[in-house]
Amino acid sequence: MGKQSFGTLNWLVLIVYLIVMLLIGLSFSKKSSKNSQEFFKATESKVPAWAVGFSIFATTLSAITYMSTPEKSFLTDWAYGFGNLAIFLIAPVLIKFYIPFFSKLHVTTAYEYLEFRLNPFLRVFSSILFVLFHIGRIAIVIYLPTVALQSVISINPYLIAALITILCIIYTYHGGMEGVIWSDVIQGILLLVGAVLIISFAVAGTHGGWGSVASDAVEKGKILTKSSFVWSVTKSTVPIILLGQIFNTLYQYTASQDVVQRYTTSTDNKHIAKSIWTNALLSLITIPLFYGMGTVIYSFYNHGGHLPGGFNTSALVPYFVLTEIPAGVAGLIIAAIFAASQATIASSLNSTAACLVTDIQKRFMKDKSDKMSMRITHWSIMICGLFGLLVTLMLIHLHSSDMIDAYLGLFGLFGVPIAGIFALGILSHRANGFGATTGLIVTTAICYAIQLTGTNALFVSVIGFLGAMILGYLFSFLKPGHKKDITGLTFKTINENVDRHTTDVETETL
Repeated sequence: MGKQSFGTLNWLVLIVYLIVMLLIGLSFSKKSSKNSQEFFKATESKVPAWAVGFSIFATTLSAITYMSTPEKSFLTDWAYGFGNLAIFLIAPVLIKFYIPFFSKLHVTTAYEYLEFRLNPFLRVFSSILFVLFHIGRIAIVIYLPTVALQSVISINPYLIAALITILCIIYTYHGGMEGVIWSDVIQGILLLVGAVLIISFAVAGTHGGWGSVASDAVEKGKILTKSSFVWSVTKSTVPIILLGQIFNTLYQYTASQDVVQRYTTSTDNKHIAKSIWTNALLSLITIPLFYGMGTVIYSFYNHGGHLPGGFNTSALVPYFVLTEIPAGVAGLIIAAIFAASQATIASSLNSTAACLVTDIQKRFMKDKSDKMSMRITHWSIMICGLFGLLVTLMLIHLHSSDMIDAYLGLFGLFGVPIAGIFALGILSHRANGFGATTGLIVTTAICYAIQLTGTNALFVSVIGFLGAMILGYLFSFLKPGHKKDITGLTFKTINENVDRHTTDVETETL
């Protein structure tokens, strides 16, 4: 397959987009440099709830999703779209069971709650695991779209990866959380506009237009079929997709710092709730947009269009954009793909810095001054970003996905069980640090063993969450009693105040 020329006009549009993102980050430099709390929370700026919701949406949607979702519906159907509905099911749970604790404790990171409620080991372990995972995530969300674009465009992947990542480091370094949020808003809007443009051009270029799309959807089973609703623990059908995504989404919205940090931008629980519902609405909109994108592109190539022989469908979206959409508009859509990457990177950099400052420096270092916090913040952003870039360049050089699969598999084993531990701490008054830690370790081992049998990863998520909760509760009976006051830290005592001094001092160990 011959590669397409990107073109001068497309380059101009992409460069203008990157400069705008850089200027947005720099414009918030003065505010974010006041102190570390403002850098991570932006509470003094009073960011609107809708903007925070947009930021959550852009953070959770990477360039990988932007390209792989249409590919999925192009090859199969919309079954995976049911996973997007999980946020509607868990939003009431978040607002009632989780947000009150994060708000009441005035936490900067989600993992502070784990120490207050259980023990310091779980806090530090979860925080460091998050940092390591997101350094790798930075590399992956740049590597995969860059390689996909390289397969259809004559570009230097090393140059593109370096340019996108370094500019993102600069505006995150200067903009703080407020800069990240408003950058996410621009990027989120660009993502949606890009999807609408692709659908519009695909339908306009399809013989028969919407009529052909509707006919393919029915006759070729491009939306849903009866087999999509069969229960299976090995295949990705609607029941297991929805069930698994409920627990994956619970992890993302309760135990993943990049999302939880958005909750800390306000102390008003109603304001946070509006942000969550805004994000849920955007997640719903993306079902017809992103899955519909793949369906209409299928109809386009099924009714007159032509794909090269042996075409790699992972590059489906950029190939369609560059071959069927006019220059300039195509550059805007390619910018949308990189916008998805940058939104993810910026959130990862800001949240990993928050973890290193809050859970390491302010917890263990003698110098707890805000001057030291800001110094560590800036160094963390630069080091994590540059290390992520180095891993990206290495992946480009090796041309191998084996390392990525192993990396995601390793950290995925711990993610959802940690969310189960959060739920255990909130819902159970009896659970303690020993039981929760032991339950986490045993559950992770069980999930690893189940993965080896070929069980669907979504079903493994169900086992991971429920296993950590149940085993953590049962193991707590082996070491009954608490060495610290947990008043106000469980749902049973949600309306009672927390004695922060007592909680900070009387920490439970393994």
